[in-house]
Amino acid sequence: MAAGRARMPAPLFFLSSMRPKPPPNYLAGYPAHLVDAVHRLIADGSLGKALLQKYPAAHAVRTDKALYDYVQAMKGEYLRNAGQLSKVAYDSKLRVISQALGTHTAISRVQGGKLKAKREIRVATVFRETPPDFLRMIVVHELAHLREREHDKAFYQLCQHMAPDYFQLEFDLRAYLLYLDAGGPPLWGPPEIGLDVGPAD
Repeated sequence: MAAGRARMPAPLFFLSSMRPKPPPNYLAGYPAHLVDAVHRLIADGSLGKALLQKYPAAHAVRTDKALYDYVQAMKGEYLRNAGQLSKVAYDSKLRVISQALGTHTAISRVQGGKLKAKREIRVATVFRETPPDFLRMIVVHELAHLREREHDKAFYQLCQHMAPDYFQLEFDLRAYLLYLDAGGPPLWGPPEIGLDVGPAD
């Protein structure tokens, strides 16, 4: 650029793309006193220990095949007539791309002159190393979408039918995700990165 020439301002879309994206607000919509309590627990370093005392062990559903079997067993118990699932898998891209924790999709394909929908459930890999309660919560959520597309009253009634403690599990999971975003180590990973929790006071 020649000396003395005024610099052209960067396009607005370029400037906006350079701004760091704010972290997802996992507790949006919850009462302020609950959100404040979670933030206080994170700040004083006690949320991780509280979660480990409530949920002491991780589940053993670590592979895509094990997850498929787990989801099919739950579907067979509660939603036997909801249509077949063609694929169930952990997906490492979910939180990165859309901040979704799980997805349920119906992909339509033409087979033999007929239009057939293949249903898939993908679960964020963060659930591979969580307690069984958290895995059950996200699977219940995605299975409920086989019958109810919107997050409405009927949807959440179905979630509670499959997991009566659904709302408490969802809140605790969201608190854990906030803890991870604040830099806390995974609680249910390999033993060397888990927290050592002594007996409750």
